[in-house]
Amino acid sequence: MSKQKQQAISPLKNFFAGGFGGICLVAAGHPLDTIKVRLQTQAKPKPGEKLIYAGTIDCFKKTLAKEGFKGLYKGMAAPIIGVTPMFAVCFFGFGMGKKFQQKTPDDILTYPQLFAAGMLSGVFTTAIMAPGERIKCLLQIQAATGEVKYSGPMDCVKQLYKQSGIRGIYRGTALTLMRDVPASGMYFTSYEWLKNVLTPEGKSHNELSIPSVLFAGGMAGIFNWAVAIPADVLKSRYQTAPDGKYPNGFRDVLRELIREEGVGSLYKGFNAVMLRAFPANAACFLGFEMAMKFFNWLAPDL
Repeated sequence: MSKQKQQAISPLKNFFAGGFGGICLVAAGHPLDTIKVRLQTQAKPKPGEKLIYAGTIDCFKKTLAKEGFKGLYKGMAAPIIGVTPMFAVCFFGFGMGKKFQQKTPDDILTYPQLFAAGMLSGVFTTAIMAPGERIKCLLQIQAATGEVKYSGPMDCVKQLYKQSGIRGIYRGTALTLMRDVPASGMYFTSYEWLKNVLTPEGKSHNELSIPSVLFAGGMAGIFNWAVAIPADVLKSRYQTAPDGKYPNGFRDVLRELIREEGVGSLYKGFNAVMLRAFPANAACFLGFEMAMKFFNWLAPDL
């Protein structure tokens, strides 16, 4: 599958390089993430009223007009604090998943094995991802409604804990797992597949050009979100709903959405997600590959 002998898998290097890749991802993708969440969580208009946002471009324009450029970066502190360890753990989980399936360090994994390793990384990240996503979504929608309930991420954590304990902070964990386990499998498998396709015969993956890495990473983000978005819509709705609104969890959210807005509502924010997915994940994998090259140079035998 690979064109040459591969570098031995180092989950530790994956951990640090993944953290750096995560920072690159947030910096590149947060504005469109804000728009995605606002589109996914806007209320259904009353008879005779219009939606707050007609679509991605309208949401972008209204956010800029009302809140300025910094409005697009609302809630960014939570993912920056969470994303470095989260992507570190994500890439570490992928590295561990690959290593578990190798009998020798030279074994080349099949695509189903890469998918399994990717799914493991999704399980690894949920412990960090679920509370980070809950806080981020709450901060993003409060900026849109103008009702300031939380002064920042730490205040949000304190209030959620005071109100509902640790369960309040981790609300939406099952939906985060439903979103991230299959999507992470798709994410890493599609990236490895595209790297194989783009690597010239007789060359190593390490010799891939920057445009090739950017393209493979960006497309991996697209494949990831194509799988993830229905569960993501349910998660955003559930995590930002008032306590007690959905007593049966995501099943209630799913029933309400389909009853009121049809199956298409599971793809709310699709344009914003896809516009964000390519540059954010291109930046993430480029950051990851550059950090891995640095660590391989710094500690080749680790």
